[in-house]
Amino acid sequence: MNSSRKPVHLAVYDTLADWETGHATAYLARAGYEIRTVGPSTAPVTSIGGLRVQPDLALDDVRPEDSSLLILPGADLWDTGDDLAPFARKAREVLAAGVPVAAICGATAGLAREGLLDDRNHTGAVSFYLAATGYRGGERYVDADAVTDGGLITAGPTEPVAFAREIFRLLGVYEGEVLDAWYRLFHDSDPEAYAVLEQAGAR
Repeated sequence: MNSSRKPVHLAVYDTLADWETGHATAYLARAGYEIRTVGPSTAPVTSIGGLRVQPDLALDDVRPEDSSLLILPGADLWDTGDDLAPFARKAREVLAAGVPVAAICGATAGLAREGLLDDRNHTGAVSFYLAATGYRGGERYVDADAVTDGGLITAGPTEPVAFAREIFRLLGVYEGEVLDAWYRLFHDSDPEAYAVLEQAGAR
């Protein structure tokens, strides 16, 4: 574990989408980042897949200066009320401190409601999904697998590999042909990419 790197904080809450952050967190951990889970409190939460997660700390205890990145996965709760609005407010605080945030799937709608997508290029599941939030950033919507702008990464629910790619690029975990090879291996099942990663010690 690289003690000089600040932890990456992964938000966890009931109904979180298990499949959306696994590529990112697994390879961040391999690169030496500590992954710390952050819940509404320290009470256990249950994912869509039925996994029970015990948060390492409560949201109120997260300080931007102690973090390398805040990751917000999708969850049914993003669209069924205001339960997760505190996580969007924390994202505002984190971004204001110059620390990046990565949001995927329903979390992009939460950030739209918070106004964080009004002045940044972004993407999500589909444009009308975000438009339904009533946000003012529709003209900044980009039809892409994942988008990074102003320290904020966004992606739709079918793009966990592109989401991870943008995180690795932003944090400098992989770069250039190694980053490209990692994406080609996990997104395209390109066997030639494996050799590039093996040579770079990045598998």
